[in-house]
Amino acid sequence: MAGPLKRVLMRSAASAMRDARAQEWHYGPGFEPGKAAAQHERLTQLVSASSAEVEWLTDADDGLADSVFTHDPSLMTDHGAIILAMGKALRRTEPGLHEAAYKRLGIPILGRIDDPGQVEGGDCVWVDANTLAVGRGVRTNQDGIQQLANLLSPKGISVFGFDLPLWHGEEACLHLMSVISPLADDLALVYAPLLPAAFYQMLKGRGITLVEGDAGEFHASNGLSLNVLPTAPRQVIAVAGFPRTAAAMQAAGCTVSTFEADALCIACEGGPTCLTRPVLRQ
Repeated sequence: MAGPLKRVLMRSAASAMRDARAQEWHYGPGFEPGKAAAQHERLTQLVSASSAEVEWLTDADDGLADSVFTHDPSLMTDHGAIILAMGKALRRTEPGLHEAAYKRLGIPILGRIDDPGQVEGGDCVWVDANTLAVGRGVRTNQDGIQQLANLLSPKGISVFGFDLPLWHGEEACLHLMSVISPLADDLALVYAPLLPAAFYQMLKGRGITLVEGDAGEFHASNGLSLNVLPTAPRQVIAVAGFPRTAAAMQAAGCTVSTFEADALCIACEGGPTCLTRPVLRQ
């Protein structure tokens, strides 16, 4: 999940969020569509500067504001894409956008998660090429995790489900990736108090070094200080305004690029990882 990023699926906030109503989408008071679009453009510039090719989802005026968070409706594997099923009702049609994009790009589809299964991409963490950890919470259920296992176990991939806490409630979004961001194959940024204990033990047992994100910044940002996108091992993009967390990553040998994201990430509960669906890493 931290290999050099070569190809990534994104959607413009300028089109998706243009007419979004904050209350309907559970966005905070800092949400401003125009400002969010400008901040998204800055993120796009940083992603493109890493030499990654950006593949754009539709610009149709479909009212799917959360579709800018392209990490969630699909999961990429070495064997093709898996079309997921969203736990948030307002996002139920988004996986269709991803399926259409993959067909257009010639990317094979390995399978789909079907009702009553639910899996969101933010709950999926590749520990290594043959181990997928999945958070079981309000957005991803056991039926969905079992369907993932049924698709991946024939490929020699083990799928492990880990229970997540409720934290701020059913309407809020706590994914497994809300509490961990891979920085390299052997390095990850974490907020340990909310990590499932068994997952924590798995990471330590695999020899993965855990960088502790600053607790005050984690709570002040509703977890967005921890949501960082690696464009290559130890090369990351993060939300601006959280210097202690950035310093912890830098002390672990990371280069950190930041962008202002109060109207886009902080207000809408999704960081640079959420805003990207990596399609190819090498």
